[in-house]
Amino acid sequence: MIVLASKSASRRAMLDAAGVAHEAIPASLDERALEAGLADCTPGEIAEALSVAKAQAVASTHAGRLVLGSDSLVTCGGRRFDKPESRAQAAEHLHYFSGKVMELHSAAALVRDDTCEWSAASLARLHVRELGEGFIERYLDAEWPEVGHCVGVFRIEGLGVQLFERIEGDHFTVLGMPLLGVLGALRELGEMSS
Repeated sequence: MIVLASKSASRRAMLDAAGVAHEAIPASLDERALEAGLADCTPGEIAEALSVAKAQAVASTHAGRLVLGSDSLVTCGGRRFDKPESRAQAAEHLHYFSGKVMELHSAAALVRDDTCEWSAASLARLHVRELGEGFIERYLDAEWPEVGHCVGVFRIEGLGVQLFERIEGDHFTVLGMPLLGVLGALRELGEMSS
């Protein structure tokens, strides 16, 4: 059984659906402080580095266990977006995304003790349709505060799908983790049968 260094319901559901036995133990670390040291990195590199850091934080207290860390971040129009801190900020993000292409970088890492045994990042491009003020308010009436825990202010498995006119990229990347890569790595590491 692996350890998932996350409290993300979406990541837990992906692993459950894929038949990966896991125990969820969220990582406790200051992501913003870590990001400060990654200012010269690409968004994909930042997501991957945060995935490794999350896995390492949990692995440091779970000797011998294989720990899966994952992270996602959004860029749009040259700006980086984190999870909204309030409903008002969520509305601001949605207004900014309207009619633009959102780039979602999702990454994952597998760490055992002090060793990162695998890591990777993937990219999805989400073409946001023009969003009217009334739609944004109704959307947040239905989805807030749940989407406050989601970078990009959406859950693709819910009403968030209505934000987009087209999506390029892997479905699992959009859900927040490059699952196919994770499954391949687990098979290579002997954690799942091939």
